[in-house]
Amino acid sequence: MRTRVVSLASEADPRPLAGGPVPDGLLLDAYSRAVVSAVERVAPAVVSLEVRRADGSGPAGGGSGVLFTPDGFALTNSHVVHGAAAVAVALSDGRRLPALVVGDDPGTDLAVVRVEGSGLPAAQLGDSGALRIGQVAIAIGNPFGFQCTVTAGVVSALGRSLRTTSGRLIDNIIQTDAALNPGNSGGPLVNSAGEVVGINTAVIFPAQGLCFAIPVNTATFVASRLIRDGRLVRGYLGIGGQTVPLPRSLLRRHGLEAPSGVLVLTVEPDSPAASTDLQPRDVILRLADRPVPDVDTLHRLLTEAAVGVPTPLTLLRDGEPLARTITPTEAPA
Repeated sequence: MRTRVVSLASEADPRPLAGGPVPDGLLLDAYSRAVVSAVERVAPAVVSLEVRRADGSGPAGGGSGVLFTPDGFALTNSHVVHGAAAVAVALSDGRRLPALVVGDDPGTDLAVVRVEGSGLPAAQLGDSGALRIGQVAIAIGNPFGFQCTVTAGVVSALGRSLRTTSGRLIDNIIQTDAALNPGNSGGPLVNSAGEVVGINTAVIFPAQGLCFAIPVNTATFVASRLIRDGRLVRGYLGIGGQTVPLPRSLLRRHGLEAPSGVLVLTVEPDSPAASTDLQPRDVILRLADRPVPDVDTLHRLLTEAAVGVPTPLTLLRDGEPLARTITPTEAPA
């Protein structure tokens, strides 16, 4: 009886037969290629920050940051550089350069520093509003000057709120399972296209897979104000909230313009929101006669010009729209 041997490798199949060497390119699947490509695009712009105390007694701490303009502006966390007397940055090419704190905003845990140097790389900023749950998320840091460190995962949730140890409530943050190591605070969260979509800010210990980032759309707005004014004067309502979609039945019944609004989660005592009788589970629809489809829009409307000005507010309570007037105060430092 004859045995017929059939080759499983055709001429069109580039894979080697068993026991042969496998080209490196074949070992990289689409996911790996996406991560590698994204890291190669962003890593040169990721820096390590060393922060010194006012008394010069040594390092007060440090973190990571990401350059987003060729002339040296970098985003990081407020908690990394707040109160710093001196800041130095280490670049991936080995350079160590001085930097100045342009301004920081504890309310969003964001800060901008200006690196004093030339020929600086810059990362491309993306659109955090386009993020979807389950999308690939890559966290890049430069902790303690150990060059680039990378972790990868997915976007686990959107629209989270997180109260920091100082009592601040940060709204509309991104939750990811891309692990954040000590020293990675202030580094970029990147999508598979190599665009910065968030600034890494916190991890919850001892939980695993609970890491958070400030959306880059919020960071862009905050950075523009810090660069212009050195600080961010913001109107304050005294609520914690998150973006929520609105049922189509409500959209049709009330002729609402935006498909989403801002759900009130908490109301701070003795705040403008408390004085206006805002309640948890209310949904803010409009402020100053402008639609409020998300938390980022609400932040943009609460500018310095809104402080002390009685402002019309439309909200949804138990499925019915209500009109109120609220007077924002200046956000506490």
